[in-house]
Amino acid sequence: MEPRFYTISDVADLLALSEQGVRAMIKSGELPAIQIGGRKQWRIEKSVLEDYIQSAYAASAQKAKTI
Repeated sequence: MEPRFYTISDVADLLALSEQGVRAMIKSGELPAIQIGGRKQWRIEKSVLEDYIQSAYAASAQKAKTI
């Protein structure tokens, strides 16, 4: 069974970013996330990450059209 939520570390690995970069995306609202658990650790839902990636593809396609 695949996990429903990813950690910041998981997302950083998947997107080839630093954990600080992922935290900055969460803080800016670019990447929606929730805090869960007693230690209030950030989690990113798999479907939210997939939506973010699709949006990034669409933005890249728009930029490519203007070149």
